[in-house]
Amino acid sequence: MRTIFNILLVLIIGLLAYLLYANIKEPIAFQAEKQKRKEAVTSKLDIIRKCQEMCRDITGGFANSFDSLQYVLENDSFKFENIIVDPDDPSNTDLFQTIVTYSMAKDSIDKLGWNLDSLRYIPFTDGQTFNIQADTLTYQKTLVSVVEVGTKWKNFMGDYGDTRFMKYDQSYDPNKTIKFGDMSKPNLGGNWER
Repeated sequence: MRTIFNILLVLIIGLLAYLLYANIKEPIAFQAEKQKRKEAVTSKLDIIRKCQEMCRDITGGFANSFDSLQYVLENDSFKFENIIVDPDDPSNTDLFQTIVTYSMAKDSIDKLGWNLDSLRYIPFTDGQTFNIQADTLTYQKTLVSVVEVGTKWKNFMGDYGDTRFMKYDQSYDPNKTIKFGDMSKPNLGGNWER
């Protein structure tokens, strides 16, 4: 009888140790996975933001789709203007020459190592794409271009995209959007940068 009691006690202790381990392991695994996935998504959003800024420099506005963004960056050029003043008489501003040169945006993209074909795809998903919006609006009596690109946390968090994981992180909400830009004002800041 005593042997059965000892075996039963060892099994109960083993079960309790496993439950304790599982309760400690899950929040640690969640935080590690959340951080890894957030870094991949924000890195991709940062590249998209820089591409949108390039598009604005070329066309004067942001692209409202990934197809148009890719088209501009593959086919259009940056314009550079150099103003040359007469070196013999720098005080005479009437004697200057403007030289305009162009540089293909694709060359800059290639040099940075960015792949425009995969720009739209959210990391850790099976081909889901970021939401993208762009427009113009009047802000403080000035017509400005605005853009917003992002996705919901649950789209890239996989198994951790459930509300039950909110108990491990007060700021985590899988239904919130991680994004840069704002459709109501000219702002290119990312909400993960706060």
